[in-house]
Amino acid sequence: MEYLVLARKFRPQTFEEVAGQEHVVKTLRNAIGQGRVAHAFLFSGPRGVGKTSVARILSKALNCEKGPTATPCNECANCKEITNNSSLDVHEIDGASNRGIDEIRELRENVKFAPASSRYKIYIIDEVHMLTDPAFNALLKTLEEPPAHVIFMFATTEIHKIPATILSRCQCYDFRRISLKEIISNLELVASKEGIKISPIALSWIAEAGDGSMRDAQSIFDQVISYAGLDITDADVEECLGLAARKYLFRLSEAVLNQNAGACLMILEEAYLAGLDMKFFYQMLLKHFRNLLLVKIAADGSTSFDIAAEQIEKLKSQVQKISRETLQRYLEILIAEEGNFRRSQEPRMKLETIIVKMAYLEPIIPLGEIISTIENIERRLQGGLPSNAINSIPQVSAPTYADEIIQNSDNNNDFPSDSKADNNSSGNNETELKTVRDNLKKFIKKENPILAAKIDSVEILSCENDRLTMGFPSGFIFLDEIKNEQKPKLEEIAGKFFQKNVSIKIEILNGENGSANGNKPRSQTSIVNDIKREAMRQPLLQKVMDELSDAKVVEIKVQTEKINS
Repeated sequence: MEYLVLARKFRPQTFEEVAGQEHVVKTLRNAIGQGRVAHAFLFSGPRGVGKTSVARILSKALNCEKGPTATPCNECANCKEITNNSSLDVHEIDGASNRGIDEIRELRENVKFAPASSRYKIYIIDEVHMLTDPAFNALLKTLEEPPAHVIFMFATTEIHKIPATILSRCQCYDFRRISLKEIISNLELVASKEGIKISPIALSWIAEAGDGSMRDAQSIFDQVISYAGLDITDADVEECLGLAARKYLFRLSEAVLNQNAGACLMILEEAYLAGLDMKFFYQMLLKHFRNLLLVKIAADGSTSFDIAAEQIEKLKSQVQKISRETLQRYLEILIAEEGNFRRSQEPRMKLETIIVKMAYLEPIIPLGEIISTIENIERRLQGGLPSNAINSIPQVSAPTYADEIIQNSDNNNDFPSDSKADNNSSGNNETELKTVRDNLKKFIKKENPILAAKIDSVEILSCENDRLTMGFPSGFIFLDEIKNEQKPKLEEIAGKFFQKNVSIKIEILNGENGSANGNKPRSQTSIVNDIKREAMRQPLLQKVMDELSDAKVVEIKVQTEKINS
């Protein structure tokens, strides 16, 4: 008896047996049940995922003697003839060898005749994208308005080559790649029915080699059986599929992650002497680092990717202490170098160069960790020296600043005496305001360095009746931010400084001379703010701000010695 390969022997014969295409099966079953069967179908998707098989099952469902039915009996004459590809009313045509206009003209003539013994005359055209443009044009009218007894079913792996005029006349169904889990399940069923002894790991290797195609996986399984017989070991599968390179992948990635360039070169030397094809090994390495990154990002959800189960734990253990950014950089290097590697006349040497580059790459620290580290350093600096050094230096605190100001006051208020920044103020009042300004800015710098940098050029105009009046130059670059966002924070810090609730009043220093009332000569502070405003208008800075949507100007430092000169 002629041998029947596994891909044909275990071809789905009912909708229930179709793997991985639930969305297509459900739609077709419902269409049959509701009597809404279209006159033309287009099945597209990768090779070996069930397009032609579904077309045959649909043909049986429509022509079954007990139908139309979503569950063909597979026992009547029509079902058996379709299964054996001997039906006179179901024609399977190869689009590659019947692609011309003459063949389509003949088809157009034949569709006029009624079916011989079935309900419908069905034309299944495989690889329909191979038809020529004149052939497609000749098919248009017949495809749009075929006789009631005719149904067209097209299958293709390249739907982008199908003219839009054809697509618009068909119901289109996209077939998906079949998951690793579903392929393994099918291979287990095949092994059970064929009496084959094989481990789950070996089956997962075969399924992975199928690359989402059930037919490819079954054909590879057939090949392995021919090589090893009915009792298949893992070594047999490795040898048959050329998977010896697998044992080098984890060793090489471990050496790269440990930044051990010497070990990397030794592993590559060993793989080369073992006879591995370097270009094939590069593709495996690329996929391996992709798996490392996916496992790092997805963690426990990595089982949803097509990664063999026995590999996931190994991958997790390798990436446990490696950042996602570092793994992503490794993968980017491999992808960027792929074209150069493929064109290289010395693939071994090129691969060694790439791997050494990866091994010497410094680990990339995530941005969040950098920011967190900077914040920790700031907190330590603001907190002063360690406790064992506290007694060796003079301590400065908010009460000390406040007490100094109180001692310089001529009344019993927590604020200094009435002190307004005008030309009639006494020298003592100006001294008090200067003391308030200097000590308050020191305290704000300790509490919030960024806020202190933004108010560095602000003047203290007065402090009386629990109110602190601060003067901002006209056009001050951070004025809106201070008024709208930072004012409550500023009042909170000032309250801690004076040890009482303090409200802050903001006044604008206006006038040509830059004073609150237009009387005070223009100060260096006003000049500095003009320079800062000009800096904010620089095209380069504006471009940076546009590119980085979250960027914010924290501080602009002016070289005052150049101003004075």
